[in-house]
Amino acid sequence: MNNLILSKQLTKKLKWGVAGCGSFLENTFLPTFHHLKKSKLVSVYSSNLHRAEFIKKKFNAEKSFNNFQQFLNSDIEAVYIASKNSDHYKQVIAAANAGKHILCEKPLSITQEQAKEMVEVCERNNVILTVNFVMRHHPIIKKTKEFIDRNLIGKIVSISLKFNYDFQPNDNFRFKISESGGGALRDLGPHMIDLLRYFGGEFNIIGGAVDNVVYDSKVDDFAAALVKFENGGYGDFNVSFNVSEPINRIEILGNKGTIIIDNMIGKRNAASKMTISLKNEGKKAFRRRANRQLFLLRDVQRAFIKNEQPLITAFDGLVNMEIISKLEMK
Repeated sequence: MNNLILSKQLTKKLKWGVAGCGSFLENTFLPTFHHLKKSKLVSVYSSNLHRAEFIKKKFNAEKSFNNFQQFLNSDIEAVYIASKNSDHYKQVIAAANAGKHILCEKPLSITQEQAKEMVEVCERNNVILTVNFVMRHHPIIKKTKEFIDRNLIGKIVSISLKFNYDFQPNDNFRFKISESGGGALRDLGPHMIDLLRYFGGEFNIIGGAVDNVVYDSKVDDFAAALVKFENGGYGDFNVSFNVSEPINRIEILGNKGTIIIDNMIGKRNAASKMTISLKNEGKKAFRRRANRQLFLLRDVQRAFIKNEQPLITAFDGLVNMEIISKLEMK
C-alpha cells in the first residue's frame, strides 16, 4: 500500500491553465512547456473561444473557456498569464483569489500601483507570483553572474545592454497604448532592466529618454536609460522597434577584466557566446545553446510544486514596473 501511495505521489503532475492565446504562447511557450515531466496542460482561456479551442486541440489540453472565472474554477493549480498587458492586473488578482500560483508575462501590469496591489493580493492568498524574465535563466547569463560575484573581473565600472529590432506599427496590441501601456520600453525594456539588476544590483536612474525616432505611432519606438548602481559603477541600456540591422549585445567592464556576450539578446535557442578578457590572462570564449524558456519553466515548476520562491520573484516584477514608470516620466 505504501509503495502504491508513493507511486501516485511521484506520478502526480502540476495542472496548468494558460490565459491569452497569442503567437508567443502557440509557437514558443507551449512547445517548450510540453518538455516538462511534472506538469500537464489542462485548461486554455481566450476571450475568443474559437482561438481557445484551437489551442486546446493543438496542444492536447482538456478544456477551453472564454469565461475567465470558469477557467479558474476548472481543475488547475497554476496559471500562465500571456494576455495583453492591460489584462494582467485583473487576471492575476482573480487567479490569486482563486488560490492559483501564477507565472505572468512581462511587464507585470500597466501601472506601478496595479503591480503593488497584485503583489499584495498574492501575498495575502499565499500564492506564488513570478514573471517570465527568461534571460536570467540562460546558463551563460548565470555563469556571468557567478564571475561577477566571484570578483573575477574586479569592481564593476559599467554594464551596457542593447536590444533593438525592427517592428513596424500594425494592429498588434503593443501599438495600442490602452492595451500595452507603451511600446519598446514596455516590451523589450523589462528584460534589460532585469538583467541590469541581476548583474549589478539595485540602482538609481540618472537619466532616460522615451521617444519616437523613426515611426510615428501612439507608442514609443525607442527608449534608453543611464543608471548608477548602489554598489558602485554605472549601467545603461537602449531598446527600440526601429533598427533593421541591430547590434544586440551585453558588455560588462570591470577594473580587472571585461565580459562580452553576443547572440543572446533577441535570439531564442541560439548558440550564445561569452568572451571574457582578464588582465594578464588574455581572452577566453564560451559558447552555449540553451532553451532559456525551458530552464525558467523547470525552476517555476519546482517552486510551485514545493511552494518555494523561484529565482524570479514578485518583487522583481514590481521593481521592474516601478523603474519603467519612472523612465516614462523623465
